Amino acid sequence: MDIFKKLTDYRTKEKELAWEGTFAEYIEIVKEKPSVAKTAHARVYDMIASHGIEETADGHKKYKFFENDIFGLDRTMEKLVEEYFHSAAKRLDVRKRILLLMGPVSGGKSTLVTMLKKGLESYTRTDEGAVYAIKGCPMQEEPLHLIPHELRPEAEEELGVRIEGSLCPSCMMRLQAEFDGQIEQVPVQRIFFSEEKRIGIGTFSPSDPKSQDISELTGSIDFSTITEYGSESDPRAYRFDGELNKANRGIMEFQEMLKCDEKFLWNLLSLTQEGNFKAGRFALISADELIIAHTNESEYKSFISNKKNEALQSRMIVMPIPYNLKVSAEEKIYDKLIQQSDLRHVHIAPHTLKTAAMFSILTRLKESKKQGMDPVKKMRLYDGESVEGYKEADLKEMQNEFLEEGMTGIDPRYVVNRISSALIRHNLDHIHALDVLRSLKEGLDQHPSITKEERVTFLNFISLARKEYDELAKKEVQKAFVYSFDESARTLFENYLDNIEAYCHWGKVKDPVTGDELDPDERLMRSIEEQIGISENAKKAFREEILIRMSTYSRKGKNFEYSSHERLREAIEKKLFADLKDIVKITTSTKTPNENQLKKINEVIRRLVEEHGYTTASANELLRYVGSLLNR
Repeated sequence: MDIFKKLTDYRTKEKELAWEGTFAEYIEIVKEKPSVAKTAHARVYDMIASHGIEETADGHKKYKFFENDIFGLDRTMEKLVEEYFHSAAKRLDVRKRILLLMGPVSGGKSTLVTMLKKGLESYTRTDEGAVYAIKGCPMQEEPLHLIPHELRPEAEEELGVRIEGSLCPSCMMRLQAEFDGQIEQVPVQRIFFSEEKRIGIGTFSPSDPKSQDISELTGSIDFSTITEYGSESDPRAYRFDGELNKANRGIMEFQEMLKCDEKFLWNLLSLTQEGNFKAGRFALISADELIIAHTNESEYKSFISNKKNEALQSRMIVMPIPYNLKVSAEEKIYDKLIQQSDLRHVHIAPHTLKTAAMFSILTRLKESKKQGMDPVKKMRLYDGESVEGYKEADLKEMQNEFLEEGMTGIDPRYVVNRISSALIRHNLDHIHALDVLRSLKEGLDQHPSITKEERVTFLNFISLARKEYDELAKKEVQKAFVYSFDESARTLFENYLDNIEAYCHWGKVKDPVTGDELDPDERLMRSIEEQIGISENAKKAFREEILIRMSTYSRKGKNFEYSSHERLREAIEKKLFADLKDIVKITTSTKTPNENQLKKINEVIRRLVEEHGYTTASANELLRYVGSLLNR
């Protein structure tokens, strides 16, 4: 079986990755590759950067590490990486801060932390991310800690590294008891971070303060060995198995950190600032770990209102993680969650997830003070669409208008729950947008935290999403009715260009059939321009603008297509649709189609299936719905 061959290959690879040697041999590795001795923060940043960094058109950075799981939060991820991980990797003071991810429920905080932990596990299995530790150390300690503090300045200069921290009590005792102080003989091995095996990754969850013990963080005394070793301060009588011990060199996650009892957070004061913590009857224990926590906004506000928390608050970097505000990215979130379920075989008709996403985004957007800007226009601009009368500068202005935008609204989990309800309830081979909108509407009555006023607002957003879907559905059907839509659009486009060129240059148009020289076809030009509201007074300026754009494309050696000018593309499509509207209306709404109409309907269904991603059943349903829309 293939599985056994893969298991054999896996075991072979594990043996190849493994390495054991002495401290003297490890020093040679460090000389050749100083990066193996990097800090935990540097390791996390290098892991993120190793997946690739893209420079976007507007000068921002996009980190590929996040692109398959975190959608629509590129700017937030850029801020997180640059302001925290990158700065901390350079040993700036932010590395002495707890990273607190703060945002609404189901906003991606836990997903982000899980990604970092899984990413780090994989990274330590690569050559670039290799990590070495003192063999047998319960805290997988950096072997360079074996070098006495007095000799470190010379060692740092020779090796090209920085050495921070001291040996843990266990390794300190072993160095004398087992190796008689001969540090070069201490065994070193390559380690691989694993949350499952509690190596380099720790997780702490709050529970009942009365039953939860601080030993979960710092380790505990092994009472069964006290009689053997005679003292609680003997490292051999202590279990260094707390989360802070096991997370050394990697990531320590605090789930719902601000719900923790105060005594659990006090350990973090010296750990963040000085890089050590107190455990048992030992001196301060060194630890190099990235502490990352997450909480919601209400918990955070409650935390900062308490004066007793000022010391810890000053040691935090708070990173807001808002909801995504792009429709196209929201679709990806729903698709990802549905693909992980057992209902991925159910056909979801095109535009269904988009319609649900439009509703979600509308609930998260703040009402702009910009004149003429309504929620739907803002939603389109945020998703990268062109909106007449608004430029990129307007988009940036709106993005900076409300700093808290995206921190409220309907969460993705709720929407996916309602999509799931629609999938289960219908027990069909497909669902479409109206099924999901109906499910969303019904779910508002059961939502625990929605007020009556919010319900009215959200119902209005469902209506807006429905109107947007209606337009998408009509366009989809009308496009399918156009025989070779692109070819028809291109023919109309070229005809229009010939006419405006003749109009602007006081020339004539050659009839392709008779070869006669004719005046520009004003009726044709106006029938297209009127589709997008170009007035009689504005037609000359619009036509000249098109010619200038053509000239610019020509100079750059690029083809000027009908889709090259957003407003002209819209005008061409609307003109084609307007010419077809009556045909579509009659064909889709008739209950007993004749042979010719039936042939057309079958051709349209074939196109919807082959070119637009419908099934026969969902295409038929779409046609019936569009027929009812056109007859209203």
